[in-house]
Amino acid sequence: MLALLGLAGCSAGSAGSGDPGASGAGSSGASASPSAVPSTPPAAAQPPRPDRQGCYRLTYDQALAPTTHRRPVDCGRRHTATTYHVGDLDTVVDGHLLAVDARRVQARVAAACPRLLPGFLGATDDQMRLTSLRAVWFSPTLTQSDAGQDWFRCDVIALARDGRLADLTPRLRGVLGTPEGRREFGICGTSQPGQPDFDRVICSSPHAWRAIGSYEAPGSGGGAGGDAGRYPGAATLQATAQTQCKGAARTQAADPLDFQWGYDWPTKEQWRTGQRYGLCWAPDA
Repeated sequence: MLALLGLAGCSAGSAGSGDPGASGAGSSGASASPSAVPSTPPAAAQPPRPDRQGCYRLTYDQALAPTTHRRPVDCGRRHTATTYHVGDLDTVVDGHLLAVDARRVQARVAAACPRLLPGFLGATDDQMRLTSLRAVWFSPTLTQSDAGQDWFRCDVIALARDGRLADLTPRLRGVLGTPEGRREFGICGTSQPGQPDFDRVICSSPHAWRAIGSYEAPGSGGGAGGDAGRYPGAATLQATAQTQCKGAARTQAADPLDFQWGYDWPTKEQWRTGQRYGLCWAPDA
């Protein structure tokens, strides 16, 4: 994004500040014309940074890419990504300058953007688990970094369903602090979890069930001994979900003696990537 502007500005500044003609004239001893006026090299253009409140039309694959060249669009028009933070890259680790795509540089960005999203959306940790809104992030390409760009950009997207993004409203700041926002951007299902026709969708789409709460999986807090952090297995996770989710559904049911409920649990792969919780579900009238 804006790569050509960044390169053009930097090239102009480099040529002016390192003019070989000026250096050669001074060292040769040739007399200058009395009427000659020394020229001031043009200042290097400031590398461009993303708009702190930019909106973009991204596809699902573009949202997951580490870099982007998409130009911003008017936030009042159709868009699928909204910028909520632009920060400075920290590329110095233990006194060494690392490349923009170095693992430790990218790890810092990957930690910063999700950490800042709840504050932007006005959400608690549990509300973040129940929303389709997610953080994605971008940094300069190697060429842009060489030209002086040192930013990282955090965007928020909404998952319409697996592999597809939903359109966003013009204003997302604090949206999860309202019941209407939590309903619109919640996680819903086309049918009961576990059924063949079940598919996760954003709650603004047609749906039959809704995620109503979350539960901590056994072992998610670590613990002593060699089993700390080990995947507890589907049977253990299901037993925990049954207890936790039945109670959550009963609390929200119109009739505490006659209600439906469901649950899901993290897979082994999700556990390895840090998801140590499952969701509780109930029909959504």
